[in-house]
Amino acid sequence: MPELTWIGKEKVITHHQDVPYRVLEHKYGFSVEGGEREKETKSGNKIIHGDNLEALKSLLPEYEGKIKCIYIDPPYNTGNEKWVYNDNVNHPKIKKWLNEVVGTEGEDLTRHDKWLCMMYPRLKLLHKLLSEDGAIFISIDDNEQANLKLICDEIFGKSNFVTNFIWERKKKPAFLKKQVGSITEYIMCFAKNYNMLNSFTSSDFKTTEGKKYPINNAGNGMAILTFPPNSVKFGYKNSVIEPQDMSEGNIKTELLTKVIIENNYNINEFQLNGEWRYSQNTLDEIINNGEEITISKIPFRPNHIKNGGEDKKIHNFLSYRTYNIQTNEDASLEIQNIFKDKVFDFSKPNNLIGFFIDIINDKDSIILDSFAGSGTTGHAVLNLNKLDGGNRKFILVEMEDYAQDITAERVKRVIKGYGEGNKKVEGTGGEFDYYELGERLFLEDNNLNEEVGEEKIREYIYYTETKEFLSRKRTKENYYLLDNYLNTGYYFYYEKDSLTALSVDTTNIVTQKAEQYVIYADVCLLDKEFMLKNNIIFKKIPRDIKRF
Repeated sequence: MPELTWIGKEKVITHHQDVPYRVLEHKYGFSVEGGEREKETKSGNKIIHGDNLEALKSLLPEYEGKIKCIYIDPPYNTGNEKWVYNDNVNHPKIKKWLNEVVGTEGEDLTRHDKWLCMMYPRLKLLHKLLSEDGAIFISIDDNEQANLKLICDEIFGKSNFVTNFIWERKKKPAFLKKQVGSITEYIMCFAKNYNMLNSFTSSDFKTTEGKKYPINNAGNGMAILTFPPNSVKFGYKNSVIEPQDMSEGNIKTELLTKVIIENNYNINEFQLNGEWRYSQNTLDEIINNGEEITISKIPFRPNHIKNGGEDKKIHNFLSYRTYNIQTNEDASLEIQNIFKDKVFDFSKPNNLIGFFIDIINDKDSIILDSFAGSGTTGHAVLNLNKLDGGNRKFILVEMEDYAQDITAERVKRVIKGYGEGNKKVEGTGGEFDYYELGERLFLEDNNLNEEVGEEKIREYIYYTETKEFLSRKRTKENYYLLDNYLNTGYYFYYEKDSLTALSVDTTNIVTQKAEQYVIYADVCLLDKEFMLKNNIIFKKIPRDIKRF
């Protein structure tokens, strides 16, 4: 199979193993009821501020093989993003790149090498975190799409490529574009194990019969549509909606008459003035055919659903238009509505990311975004949970200084609710914990960094032995026991201020019977015959603690 090569590849393909393991330092928890608080919410929702390569490594003990859906939006390497290569790889050519802004095509002859060196170790760790039945979705454009496909073929396996989704990021190309103006981007999808990946499904994405069709069509002439009583199913059980402007983004709509909703249906006739896909005659035919018309929320965006089966399995992907995905312009307007200002460039629409989370079809899944930006993925998860009662969890990682003021702040406002007037959006509820990357577990001299705390050291050692997260709580009766796993008892015989010696007199630290015992201590005074007879394996602190 052809292989992609670039400057520094031989060093970065194993660089994820050289990245220092850092602990996560909890800063605060946030909930809709209590706001910020010192105590962890333990909700499973996490926002982490720090270098995403180090943060991904810190997630391994708890999350290796457990992330069902990964979405990332890395730098596209357009030359205009001003991103900086900062990975400390032990290679003389790569070290020259440190802290330098990656230049444009023609000005920076190593720009693609830098991008590949940045992406490769991160994708290696993301592959470790992904579950066997999970999928990763990566936003990209033409600048690096071909290179991304080749390195993903190498890391995930060519046979695990699922598809390239194409979505419309804006309605029109740049006015002054000299050649072809592009209005689309890609989202590349790979499975961890293609044979274990379920058929993609979605609550709002149906095959032929049962498919949702939007009635709005931005750019068409304005016209009035009349909806007779009991013709529309609403997302609210009982409500009265007064006449108001329903415009949002590039879609113009105005509610001309009051709507009275009882048991999810309008009990009166109402009118909407807007840019429509259908005439009144066609709308009347749709209603007479018994096709369901739905409006889920304010602002009103009517859809109709064709009669037919409820099979929602998707084996061959249909047009994204059936999901009514927004554009980047819509995403910018959403950010402005949340913050009352344009605080972030290049944000993705939350319903675009929501679509990919939704088609994974697991309401209890964990979703990871290690290029979190403005926090759109967290927004999408919270929206979906509110919509379908799901219990999805998000993990967002952002290295820039705006992680607190934009990424976390957006999630807070989505939880509480945001906007004013007809742009007011009800809160989703929920909670999360905010972390910073903390101390390294191992010092430069390879000794343990005791400042990280014994709990974090115990978690790390148990993970290196079992590839499992240490969930067992420490007790006085089993003080040195980590846990029993597959008939092996794991013990960490450690005292911060003194040496520990494993001897006949101290074997009473073993408090639960197992077929075999792995015991970490500073020194071992037991003879080999005793250890063999009692199935004891001694490991010296810190020499025998694995690095990964």
